Amino acid sequence: MKSEYGAYGEYGAYADHTDQYVDGGWRPSLEAGSIPVLDPATERLLATVPAGGAVDVDAAVAAARRAARAWGATTAAERLVPLTRLRDGLAAHRTEIAATLVAELGAPIAFATAVHAALPLAVTESYLALLDGYSFEERVGNSVVHAEPAGVVAAITPWNYPLHQIVAKVVPALAAGCPVVLKPAEDTPLVARLFARLVEAAGFPAGVFNLVTGTGPVAGAALVGHPGVDVVSFTGSTAVGRTVAETAGRGIKRVTLELGGKSANVVLPGADLARAVNVNVANVFANSGQTCSAWTRLLVHRDQYEEAVALAAKAAGKYLPGDPADPRTRIGPVVSARQRERVRGHITGALAEGARLVVGGTGAPDGLDTGYYVRPTVLADVTAGMAVAREEVFGPVLTVLAYQDEDHAAELANATEYGLAGGVWAADTATAARFARRLDAGQVDLNGGRFNPRAPFGGYKNSGLGRELGRHGLEEFLQYKSLQY
Repeated sequence: MKSEYGAYGEYGAYADHTDQYVDGGWRPSLEAGSIPVLDPATERLLATVPAGGAVDVDAAVAAARRAARAWGATTAAERLVPLTRLRDGLAAHRTEIAATLVAELGAPIAFATAVHAALPLAVTESYLALLDGYSFEERVGNSVVHAEPAGVVAAITPWNYPLHQIVAKVVPALAAGCPVVLKPAEDTPLVARLFARLVEAAGFPAGVFNLVTGTGPVAGAALVGHPGVDVVSFTGSTAVGRTVAETAGRGIKRVTLELGGKSANVVLPGADLARAVNVNVANVFANSGQTCSAWTRLLVHRDQYEEAVALAAKAAGKYLPGDPADPRTRIGPVVSARQRERVRGHITGALAEGARLVVGGTGAPDGLDTGYYVRPTVLADVTAGMAVAREEVFGPVLTVLAYQDEDHAAELANATEYGLAGGVWAADTATAARFARRLDAGQVDLNGGRFNPRAPFGGYKNSGLGRELGRHGLEEFLQYKSLQY
């Protein structure tokens, strides 16, 4: 596959892209506008991509509908052939993927390589293994239940883990026999274009995968409301998710929403406090805090509160913002100027409400006046009523709250409209598991348990509807037909 992205790792020449990937080939965009793609570390213009609109969406959905019947009629074994080639492409282009995300997201190269490039590969491999042994029919009494493709899928993905979210939607949809139209985030469209070229090289039939770049209010809205779309899978903010759900509901479309989070990490008495706090800081500052499931609220017993705050301050000191292309950098910029000001606004608001600034703050990090950098920040004396304890900040900001007893800890942990994730630390895993069952959250890590790409990912309450990853993620793209004998 000839690459147009290799130079991004070396911050190469500006590129002006004018095409969309529709019906098995790269076609000139049917709209005249363009979207600038900036390097968050330097504020330099990297590229432009088409600002596709309703006409581009119409063409992509029409191509997907033409492909739907034949692709849906293929066997799992037949679908595994191009999906395996796609997996091989992701593996072969890991360096290129990482370099692209250093450039357009500002992810540190070590994190881009270990997470942004490696996780999509692991998710793809998990679906290959699942599809290889998955039964699409089941005998239930005098019925045979057939799992069939749910139809044309609109996949709308965010900028924070751009390739992972693309893979988490597109790969299971294709594995289920559904054609896809992908609308990636405006801030990170270059890795989506690279993914489209890997799909093209894998040899999928024309129309099975389509890419339309554009803005959410124009291309995204046209896609969600399109009568030719049967399933909408959206990841983004809760506010936009509500609009997506309303629009999809009017069309009686199936919808999966992976939305915001305000996750709590609860350290129970008897746990290894130092390890819990250090892991929490790493969890929040990874990806510059731009992780929906990050443990942004650290809850510790009041008797250990000041010790925990001191440990958090010491751990935060290891995260010095810097050039994301430098292998020594652990934290880069946030994705955009708008996001930087949003995060700084949350810090300012918290201090106005009485929070104590332990480290960090609203100023630019030393020596980094250019780029969308935010100081890694720890806030103490935070209470449940403060906006910073209730609202998603989406930046490198950790809040530390004190609880009186386990009942109070559970009450604080659940005192948010979100319910995506969390952590629990205790003297033993049985104690941690018992407490975790009290949390209104879709996934909870016990004593630092590792992320599992085969387990369902999604949340309670305003964190969304449905699940991604593993068998549960595949089944979001299936519908069921019972034949009675």
